[in-house]
Amino acid sequence: MTTTLRPAIEARGVTRRFGPVAALNGVDLAIEPGRITALLGPNGAGKTTFVNLVLGRDRPDSGTMTTLGANPGSATARRGSGVMLQSAALVPQLTVQEHLRLYAGYYGATTPDPALLARLGLAALAQRRYGTLSGGQQRRVQFALALCGNPALLVLDEPTVALDAESRRLNWAAIKQQAADGAAVLLTTHLLEEAETLADRVVLLSAGRIIADGTPSAIRARVAEQRIRCRSRLGLDELRQLPGVLGVTRETDAVLLRRHPSVGLSSNSANL
Repeated sequence: MTTTLRPAIEARGVTRRFGPVAALNGVDLAIEPGRITALLGPNGAGKTTFVNLVLGRDRPDSGTMTTLGANPGSATARRGSGVMLQSAALVPQLTVQEHLRLYAGYYGATTPDPALLARLGLAALAQRRYGTLSGGQQRRVQFALALCGNPALLVLDEPTVALDAESRRLNWAAIKQQAADGAAVLLTTHLLEEAETLADRVVLLSAGRIIADGTPSAIRARVAEQRIRCRSRLGLDELRQLPGVLGVTRETDAVLLRRHPSVGLSSNSANL
């Protein structure tokens, strides 16, 4: 793997709008090699939009974005990147081992690292067809595919969704090793606890803007999660769209909101 002193990802004044909504609004962000950066924020904060721009799956309306010093989505950027998104459409008839061989070929390797499956606890599944695996097992295979090219940039969108505790531990160890070997790691998560375990740096997004950027301990001190139990005339989907809300749970006679205290509720909160 080749690393340089330049940022693996560099965004300058990036804005992306969907109709009247600014998913990203003037974002300046550089992701350095050898570090794990967690992009944290509630639903709708702009995390997935940022990832899509990094990967060249979308284009900014204004501002500039580079990935590994090249245009996002270019051959140079793609050859140096390993990616795990929230979902993947893999061929159900291929075995786990066949998928790894196929993806290793995309990076110019004739065979994948034989130790990779063992490192991720997948050795026993090597000859299983992907379509026969459980949801959690499929997520573990998707993670292995992100690593099989030994990428200089590892992009992980909610990487531990549906994983059991042991699989999560193995994935975390592999992520840390990738950064120790010089890769830049960008992961998105809703969980400050996960960011604290993995990340050197946490960037907090809200409504398309960076509202905090620092170490996990500094971010926790600023945005420790609040829990608000209340009665509301709004539906659960409407409550989830309020600024700073991380999650909403319906209880017997109330709703429980989890939110970032540093993000002010909108005027709609008066009508909760």
